[in-house]
Amino acid sequence: MGDFLDGIRRPGRRLPLPRAMLYSALIFAAGIGMGILSKVLDLTPSNELPAFLEALDLRNFFSRIGVWIFLSVSISVYSRSPLRAALHVFGFLAGMVGSYYLYTVLVAGFYPKSYMMIWIGMTMLSPILAVVCWYAKGRGFIAVLISSIVFMVMFRQAFSIGFWYWDITYPLELLLLLATVIILYQSPKQIMLVIALGVLLALLIWRIDWLWGLL
Repeated sequence: MGDFLDGIRRPGRRLPLPRAMLYSALIFAAGIGMGILSKVLDLTPSNELPAFLEALDLRNFFSRIGVWIFLSVSISVYSRSPLRAALHVFGFLAGMVGSYYLYTVLVAGFYPKSYMMIWIGMTMLSPILAVVCWYAKGRGFIAVLISSIVFMVMFRQAFSIGFWYWDITYPLELLLLLATVIILYQSPKQIMLVIALGVLLALLIWRIDWLWGLL
């Protein structure tokens, strides 16, 4: 099994332990900072924000899942090994979710248990998904398939598709989709295949959802 996975993508050179621990700590700290920033923006009325932040509508941007998927995938694919990807993504999301809901409970004074449990559940699952995403920067069909699924998820975040329409859901998530193409890029042929397969999967899932809605 190890040889098979190494054939897709081989882990990089192991870092010295102090540097590896420093990187993990910095990613965890970044998660804490992003969680606090997201909650502060969420609690601040938009008309009290600087004009450029109000125009970007970052309050709603950070409340959507797309940006957190993108950041987690980015952390995963640029880690040196699948194990480091699992550790880094879990640390980032644990820091983000922990700081966000601690701020919510201790500062904002309310306890959204149902939403919190959903995010805790996704954080607990994140190491497994991070390992899978790490292989997106590998070689062969499996790597292309994983990249296509990542692209499909971000595509569905950026676009709202109906029987007679195809709209941009949120402008900043369109930028995230373009950034996803950049982080997944390995060659012109590879990325064209990723985009084509990703769009096909997105349309297929939309079609399945549409047919399910008719039942």
